[in-house]
Amino acid sequence: MPPLKIEFFHDVVCAWCFVLAPRLKLLQAELNLDIQHRSFILQASREAMIERFGSMPEAKATILGHWLSCSHAEDTKRIDIEGMRRQTFEYPNGLLAGLACQAASALGGNAGHENLFDRLQEAHLVHSRNIGDRDTVLAVAAEAGFDPAAFALALEHQAPALLEHDLAEGRRLNISSVPSLLIDGRFMISGALTFEQLRRTITLARAGREQATGVAR
Repeated sequence: MPPLKIEFFHDVVCAWCFVLAPRLKLLQAELNLDIQHRSFILQASREAMIERFGSMPEAKATILGHWLSCSHAEDTKRIDIEGMRRQTFEYPNGLLAGLACQAASALGGNAGHENLFDRLQEAHLVHSRNIGDRDTVLAVAAEAGFDPAAFALALEHQAPALLEHDLAEGRRLNISSVPSLLIDGRFMISGALTFEQLRRTITLARAGREQATGVAR
């Protein structure tokens, strides 16, 4: 059978996405998955952060509280809460990083998107770098192997439309939180499932597809 398509809707600044991503990657070969990366940003501006959390300091305090829960859920402990707490920059919204992932997609397709998403999440959650800063994002892209001039052009000219396409698709699917997975275009699940929960859910979705298409198991 062809690979089972999973659309992974994520936000680079989302620590729960950081928890789920390696679990999904581990299952890719085992369950023959076609994982397609999609950007879905929960707060796309400083104003949206303030509206959601009340103030920028409160945003950081609340989000780092979420990081604590995420760090407990990680299979391999990597999230550095205290490292981010020590930083003096405002906690970033996800817009610039989402645009960067789309620039990577324009240059390197889905694999490029995945590569930069992983690198930006690591920069943010492990190394406490400011991925709301353009120079930092450009540096991470260069570290990930993207040509700096080509990446800067893609970030300016191609990324906005590609990002809007993903956001529109997320809105069409009524996504309101990340991580969210659309499995086989039919089953939507949200949240950072454990490895075994994720394996079981995907296995059941595959069985449903085989039953619907009449393929013998």
